[in-house]
Amino acid sequence: MKEWITNRNPVYEALRVRRRHFFNLLIQQDIRIEGRLKQIVDFARQYKLPVREATKQQLGQIDRNHQGLALETSSYPYAALADLLAYSKGRGEPGFFLLLDLIQDPQNLGSLLRTAELMGIHGVIIPSSQAAQVTPGVVHASAGATEHLLITQYNLVQAIERLKKDLDIWVYGLDATPEAKSPDQLNLKGGIALVVGNEGEGLRSLVRKNCDEIMCLPQYGQIDSLNAAVAGSIALYLARQARP
Repeated sequence: MKEWITNRNPVYEALRVRRRHFFNLLIQQDIRIEGRLKQIVDFARQYKLPVREATKQQLGQIDRNHQGLALETSSYPYAALADLLAYSKGRGEPGFFLLLDLIQDPQNLGSLLRTAELMGIHGVIIPSSQAAQVTPGVVHASAGATEHLLITQYNLVQAIERLKKDLDIWVYGLDATPEAKSPDQLNLKGGIALVVGNEGEGLRSLVRKNCDEIMCLPQYGQIDSLNAAVAGSIALYLARQARP
């Protein structure tokens, strides 16, 4: 299937990484070709990708916030779980994974993926149904971080079992429950996987049961909860800081 990616950073990252097939690049006809846009056009010429002019209105039919361009590509290239495991083994460092349990808001998914890429995650595992997938909107929300990540669609419980068996991973579910432990009570220095639950319901019971520990974030203010993307991003940062 084909889809359109818009906005300069996502388009630039897609062309830079080159994991997709590209078909057409549309550029707003009255826009100045400079800066990041010039880099995009240079990539297109290097790849012999057709570059066509389009009106602002034509681009607006693809995306209202197009930033003067749109890239027609193949759909997002999900990886196999085996690819994530092999990549992690090849890194020569403890495994580092993010599992997302029915995250449904594309903005939350994009934000988490952006943080995951910045923190050097080895792979991201999401369910294949009942959850947000990597759509152009998610690519936009991640500022193109999706293009650098290995993301697989897989049953989370089975994925947890594989991570534990193949990589000796400890799995920490993120949830504010009475039995949850703060990060300083947990060993985040070895191979770990963080599991972030659904925005409203948190972790599903079977996923929670297969986690080794439940982790909560210390809170010092008056509100009693954090957005899933914010909480997950903070947890990823803390885990990154604890790594050798």
